Amino acid sequence: MANINLLPWRERQREERKREFFSILIGVVVISGGLLLLVDRYFNGEINTQTARNDFLVAELQILDERVTEVNQLRQQKEDIRSRMNVITGLQGTRPVIVRVFDELVKTLPDGVFYETLERSDNDIAIQGVAESYARITELMRRLDDSEWFQEADISTILTTDSADDSLSDAFRFSLTLTLQLPDQQEEA
Repeated sequence: MANINLLPWRERQREERKREFFSILIGVVVISGGLLLLVDRYFNGEINTQTARNDFLVAELQILDERVTEVNQLRQQKEDIRSRMNVITGLQGTRPVIVRVFDELVKTLPDGVFYETLERSDNDIAIQGVAESYARITELMRRLDDSEWFQEADISTILTTDSADDSLSDAFRFSLTLTLQLPDQQEEA
């Protein structure tokens, strides 16, 4: 029988398979690396696109926030103007009231009674005056109670004074307070 040595052939075949395996392995690694690079670029592109969209939305939201702030400022200015208009309207509506109050004070003033000071604070009126007699003060209080413009007339002090004027000898000084009640307010209440 002939003696054939197959070892070098097997060794070459092994080396060839090894080279083939490594070239396939390198090919797979290169293709996998290329695919990973493509996938990475795709996702980075998507992230960049979404980031650009988010930045655009943030910028638009800032613009809208500025507009909302401006609208709120305009609403506040509108409310301020309305409140000022209401104050002005209220003042114009009550402008003739002071004339009517003085007219009513004159109507309720009996002969022999004189007002020295009159102070008004909101709807409260404080009066100090002089009367010839106690009966005149009583008549004044009765008239103030009957008036539709005044309520809660309350006399706080009555003092007897000697006056240098002969017409007011033994005069009575008095202090009283009353509340102004507008006739329209009585009907609404």
